[in-house]
Amino acid sequence: MRQASFTDVRNHAKQYFDMVESGESVRVLRNGKPIADIIPIISDLPSWKQRKAQPLVLDGVSISQMILDERSPVI
Repeated sequence: MRQASFTDVRNHAKQYFDMVESGESVRVLRNGKPIADIIPIISDLPSWKQRKAQPLVLDGVSISQMILDERSPVI
């Protein structure tokens, strides 16, 4: 956990909130005493939904595209 003075957080708020957004916690000190912890909010999505799905590929062709091609009528 990173520590920073209240004045430093106030003067560089964007920098500290960017750190929190990337997952790091920040402890805020006033006169050398801790007064607050700024912590990231845990996402409401389950971990398996947070990952971006990668298409399944077989012989260089997306399997979903193979299925769509097979379903489309030949004219």
